[in-house]
Amino acid sequence: MRRFKKRPRRFISKILYVILFIIIFVTIIAFDFLAFVKNIPLAPTTNKEMTDALVVLTGGTKRLETGLKLLSESRAKKLFISGVYKGVDVRRLLQIFEQNSTKLYCCVELGHAAESTEGNAIETREWIKKESYTSIRLVTSNYHMPRSIRLFSYHMPGINIIPQPVFPDSFKGKNWWLWKGTSRLIILEYLKTLSIRIKQLGNNTINFLSGGVTS
Repeated sequence: MRRFKKRPRRFISKILYVILFIIIFVTIIAFDFLAFVKNIPLAPTTNKEMTDALVVLTGGTKRLETGLKLLSESRAKKLFISGVYKGVDVRRLLQIFEQNSTKLYCCVELGHAAESTEGNAIETREWIKKESYTSIRLVTSNYHMPRSIRLFSYHMPGINIIPQPVFPDSFKGKNWWLWKGTSRLIILEYLKTLSIRIKQLGNNTINFLSGGVTS
């Protein structure tokens, strides 16, 4: 009889522990998500510091235009555009964006290998090694900036990275939760960033245990 009474109590205790774990887990994720949202830039950068290079990540509106404008203002020595479609060359790109090809042609280089944001970071790392640069201004969409900075900082430790966010018209930063498209975009970016953090943590742990260093 006593044994029978103990079983329901143990079962209820296990259920309560599971519920408590779920509540704690959801709370942590909620606070982490809010911290991520807070890190999405909502205003243009005020940092006017000159860098060795401008790096533009393709895949969003206003990114290339912003990079070319900054280059025309002599804000860096060169502009590197990562993730460009194969077959597109510098002269053609400048024509598309109606830029002075004579003035800018010498200072623009394209990367065709990257197919993801991590690919952008690796491709850019190899390029700045070749150029012996130590600082870049990273140009990408504001919602994409937190993930990009995390990946670029991870693959390029010691490089000074200045974020240069651009603001697509379709992204509604104010009251973002009221806009279905923006909400979906932010949640997707958060999940991608979270998966990268977990992956990097795993890599760092493996490197630490094996006595190696991160890339």
